[in-house]
Amino acid sequence: MKKLISEFIGTLWLVLGGCGSAVLAAAYPELGIGFAGVALAFGLTVVTMAYAIGHISGCHLNPAVSIGLWVGGRFDKKELLPYIVAQVLGGIAGAGILYLIATGKSGFEIGGFAANGYEDHSPGGYSMLAALVTEIVMTFMFLIIILGATHSKAPKGFAGLAIGLGLTLIHLISIPVTNTSVNPARSTSQALFAGGWAIEQLWLFWVAPIIGAIFAGLVYKFISPEEA
Repeated sequence: MKKLISEFIGTLWLVLGGCGSAVLAAAYPELGIGFAGVALAFGLTVVTMAYAIGHISGCHLNPAVSIGLWVGGRFDKKELLPYIVAQVLGGIAGAGILYLIATGKSGFEIGGFAANGYEDHSPGGYSMLAALVTEIVMTFMFLIIILGATHSKAPKGFAGLAIGLGLTLIHLISIPVTNTSVNPARSTSQALFAGGWAIEQLWLFWVAPIIGAIFAGLVYKFISPEEA
């Protein structure tokens, strides 16, 4: 239960911090933080939570991460579903808090609410195929970073920084394509509030990250097996 509560809080913080920066601060008049600021915000949520709850739950904050770690032999199968449920619920809670804050401004329109999308709902107008490839590859690389940084032979104490900076880089690359998911919990939380097209396109932001995570788990297990 302590692990699940930690995953709930951590995913709440990821959504509130990352998506909150996109909704509240990205295009703020004259002082907007832009894509680079949003990318950094997502990375900072992971860095801060890695050191806050990493020793409790592992700080997955993402169903794709949990699945990738399980495939890579780093996570117990019996904990997989409870972790995913806690992450999705935490993401929804974070989006709910963000909604309460955002709607406190007169004239606020929910719009895309930082939801992930493709084609007409891609920030840069990218196709479904481009979005699919982007999310698979970015999640693959994210899991390679996670599996490497947390390996028993990796330098101790730096995993949180490597993973957080990795997520920042992923956002710098892919925000124009899909608004960056690599995390089904983050996508689900925003889609529930954006509704309509965001719900219709949500399937891609579950399927692609899971494919990328599974592939990464298999590849890393092959190239760098755990010590006996």
